[in-house]
Amino acid sequence: MVAGLALPAALAGCGPSGGRPVAGPTAQEAEAGEREGEGAGDGTGRSPGRPDQGGSDQSRRGPGGPPVVDRVPTRDKVVFLTYDDGAERDPRFIDLVRRRRLPVSMFLTDSVVGPGYGHFARLRSVGASLQNHTLDHPALRGLPYAGQRAEICGQQRKLTSRFGIRPHLFRPPYGAYDATTLRAAADCGIAAVVLWRVTLEGDGTLTYVRGAHRLAPGDIISVPAGETPPLTLAERTTRLLRELEEQGLRVGRLEDYVR
Repeated sequence: MVAGLALPAALAGCGPSGGRPVAGPTAQEAEAGEREGEGAGDGTGRSPGRPDQGGSDQSRRGPGGPPVVDRVPTRDKVVFLTYDDGAERDPRFIDLVRRRRLPVSMFLTDSVVGPGYGHFARLRSVGASLQNHTLDHPALRGLPYAGQRAEICGQQRKLTSRFGIRPHLFRPPYGAYDATTLRAAADCGIAAVVLWRVTLEGDGTLTYVRGAHRLAPGDIISVPAGETPPLTLAERTTRLLRELEEQGLRVGRLEDYVR
């Protein structure tokens, strides 16, 4: 039996082997999150290697909003591969996902994907999941509710019309969000806001937002798009898979653990 992270009441349980429950924030933490927000984007570049405010093992939640997660507490020896924007469309990556049966999550931005939706249809056909990364990739923190809702709900509608799906995971560009983002995400049908603890850089190296500088079960790994990365998407992913195998880790399906 697969027990996901139960939403929106609280994050509890984990993947196929279970894990410790995740407590929600205290009332004081929720009030602080509503007053000050949680992320702070600088508006430069796309999906940097560090969210604007690191997470914790616990979920964070604004009143009435979905939880924010940057890792999954689990005893399973899994990590989660998440790819941002959709700027890199490497056909060899599709073959890699198919051959290795990789349950990757693609967080797509409509204005970046442009005419490349056919590429992601092929990725979806070999097992990738497609999730929301806004229409136009703005730093959301500080924007009015109407603007944030338009970015999130607009991409929900795009992905529904293109693929017949309604994503339930959302990654804010640059990791920047506030209490308004969480409210808009909830109103657009988002079940969880996904950040990351680890970044796979363009040269295949790993950088860490917080905690130990080594991979651990439950880590969410972000693979940001680069304009001219030294390694292709397939090459970076292959290098990472070798490292995972050496450490006895495998790739898990994020949607099975965060639901």
